[in-house]
Amino acid sequence: MGMCMHRIALIVFAGVLAATSSAQAKGVKWMDATGAGLPAGAQMAVVSGDPMKATNFKVQIKMPANYTVPPHHHPTDEVVRVRSGTLSYGMGDKVDTSNAGTLSDPKTHVTMQAGMNHWVTATAPALVEVTGMGPFQITYVDPKDDPRTK
Repeated sequence: MGMCMHRIALIVFAGVLAATSSAQAKGVKWMDATGAGLPAGAQMAVVSGDPMKATNFKVQIKMPANYTVPPHHHPTDEVVRVRSGTLSYGMGDKVDTSNAGTLSDPKTHVTMQAGMNHWVTATAPALVEVTGMGPFQITYVDPKDDPRTK
């Protein structure tokens, strides 16, 4: 089986994370992030923009302790910052925490380049901010990891 057979591309956020400027003015609305393609347990909020459109967006993700997003990639660059807690991350087709980088300072970030397979994990609760250009899409290295297909 070729690598293309092991990948799945789905547009996410459809109807799940549509946000309006009036909702932003009242504060962000936290939602289950499974519909956006993230494993169960995380919550997500749109801070600015519209992840469904070809425009800049910013989302925040609340990750619980012992949370992992398996190897995946996106069609556009993503800038990842940690607002609280610590996030471990790495590049490649398999989770390898022995070679992980870490983010814990809100002043620093990592850019996950378009098409580059990467993964993230949090051993304790973390608040993560992701900015990028929409429309947001996530493609898992192993389609079995995609919560939208379960």
